[in-house]
Amino acid sequence: MKLNVMVVDDSAVMRAMVKKSLSLCGIELGEVVEAANGVEALEKLASSWVDLALIDVNMPKMNGEELLNHIREDEATVPLNVIVISTEGSETRISRLKSKGARFLRKPFSPENLGNQIREMLGETHGDGSGNQALPVSGPDF
Repeated sequence: MKLNVMVVDDSAVMRAMVKKSLSLCGIELGEVVEAANGVEALEKLASSWVDLALIDVNMPKMNGEELLNHIREDEATVPLNVIVISTEGSETRISRLKSKGARFLRKPFSPENLGNQIREMLGETHGDGSGNQALPVSGPDF
């Protein structure tokens, strides 16, 4: 089963690095949608089927925490799997994000770390279709 992913980050370079990590982590991908902020992400969520959102915290217009609040308030997106990928250092904020059902991955991260987070979140049902974890991937940290 292919995984449709939304990558939300105000940095085009970081979105490209997250997409590269996704391609290296052993997860079978479907469509990858990009958004530069929370407002754009909500617009795209209204018209695209997404299984997983990878969200930065610090963005203009609508930050990642505000986006997560909107996702959890909308009946259509409540079950959306969310991983926050950020340099955020506030344990209070990280706890709030986790209390809303998001996982947290600190930048910099490796494709292996991203893949492991995704497999854990999805119960290891994606990837090669067998339910088995892909072999660890060595690569640069992003």
